[in-house]
Amino acid sequence: MAEQFDFIVVGAGSAGAPVAARLSENPQFRVLLLEAGPKDDSIWIHIPIGYAKLFTDPRHNWLYNTEPEPALNNRTVIAPRGKTLGGSSAINGLLYLRGQRQDYDSWRQMGNEGWSYDDVLPFFRKAEDFCLGADAWHGSGGPLGVSEVIRHPLCEAMFDACEAVGIPRNPDFNGAVQEGAGYFHTTTRSGMRCSTAIGYLTKAVRRRPNLKIETEALATRLLLQGRRAVGIAYERHGAAHEARAAEVILCGGAFNSPQLLQLSGIGPAALLAGHGIALTHDLPGVGENLHDHLQIRCQYRCTEPITMNDLLGSTVKQWKAGVQWVLTRKGPLTLAAGHAGVFYRTDPALEAPDAQIHLIAFSTDKIGTRMHPFPGFTASACQLRPESRGHCHIGSADPRAAPKIFMNYLAAETDRRVMLNALKIMRRIMAEPAMRRWIVEPIDPADSVQSDEELMAFIRDKATTIYHPVGTCRMGQDARAVVDARLRVHGIAGLRVADASIMPVVASGNTNAPAIMIGEKCAAMVAEDARAAPARAA
Repeated sequence: MAEQFDFIVVGAGSAGAPVAARLSENPQFRVLLLEAGPKDDSIWIHIPIGYAKLFTDPRHNWLYNTEPEPALNNRTVIAPRGKTLGGSSAINGLLYLRGQRQDYDSWRQMGNEGWSYDDVLPFFRKAEDFCLGADAWHGSGGPLGVSEVIRHPLCEAMFDACEAVGIPRNPDFNGAVQEGAGYFHTTTRSGMRCSTAIGYLTKAVRRRPNLKIETEALATRLLLQGRRAVGIAYERHGAAHEARAAEVILCGGAFNSPQLLQLSGIGPAALLAGHGIALTHDLPGVGENLHDHLQIRCQYRCTEPITMNDLLGSTVKQWKAGVQWVLTRKGPLTLAAGHAGVFYRTDPALEAPDAQIHLIAFSTDKIGTRMHPFPGFTASACQLRPESRGHCHIGSADPRAAPKIFMNYLAAETDRRVMLNALKIMRRIMAEPAMRRWIVEPIDPADSVQSDEELMAFIRDKATTIYHPVGTCRMGQDARAVVDARLRVHGIAGLRVADASIMPVVASGNTNAPAIMIGEKCAAMVAEDARAAPARAA
């Protein structure tokens, strides 16, 4: 017999953990939380710099790749996603950035009532436990620890260089305005990562009698009665299971949520027919509208041994850093994958920044591999609002098979122009005297790479993801939208999607904080609708 719940949440990641935790606050709601990955008991999840170890760890990372990308010389691009309690918030670079007011106001202007910046700000604040306390922009006492980072001389030099080219300092990217140069906030607390599993699924929450958490449980299809979702089928340790609920909430992210919908017969009719899947509901937007932040990384040899390359450049230094972290929760192991950044406009006529720099105090040939054996750092530039759109489609009716991910990077001429200009402005900042004094030489690209053609070739050869896929279950009212403003799947009762896939347009910055906000807001809407249901029935 299938177990019965009020709500089934599929995916315990950045959005799913908040949804399950908030709904189970009500003892009258029985909640099942399914996670395909294992428990979050690896030490590398809890050490902030552990993302370097988790980057290629198949136990905690789906390790997806895109299909060949035509505008990137037919290269495949990595597409890592978290596979554990906490999802990608357990393996990411820990940066906490909300985006711009204009992002959410544009969602509202697309017809998504309740998603303006003023509407979503309370949910950002509700989630947050900011290290400096509450104010008009920040929250205190929430599940998610948000901290400031340690000051670094390379960052201070970049701020001076930015001021020299007319970009002001900004003390808080998550405050009144985003534009400017400043330090990032991170999802850490007391020197440890604060994933959504750590923040929301505390020991007390996990012991709630009305919350059941199943790890290593792969959802294989939705259980449907006509056009109503009534439960989920899943596999766990080789055995098939079913669970039933009044409502199912998909929180698998931009790849796995559309994959599960398509496997369940909800999606583009031709795609499903091609894989022999019986059509339940022809919803052509499922898996479409995929987009991501593309970044181009420039690397520099540093004049002084002040980078992570030097702090962790030997086994002895790594052991010392490990001991320091164990004893004090301080030191190089507490550092995130970005120290400071810049939000800037590639065209002065723009209303808001359209590009971002991440300054990272280490250098490596490839993320997830050993750092260079000399002092080095990295500066990367990305376009904040790409116009190119791809898709995420099942490649098989087998739920264990990876979806086929096609980002279609740089297909739009606007994207090519903005990426080129973003790179040129970043190199100009790095060439300012305040910054140049820290640079022995650029490693890649060399100073000799100067023409637009050469720089564009560098982008096509080296650009890669910054790990922010969104949009595949787009929120909206038109025929290609997948969910409405209350995150209910169009045409299917008892089913919602709550994760980064619902974003109509990607937020202008890192996407973890917006995904958490989406989880908070979804839980509030579900609870509100549940309270209203008896009144409507009466």
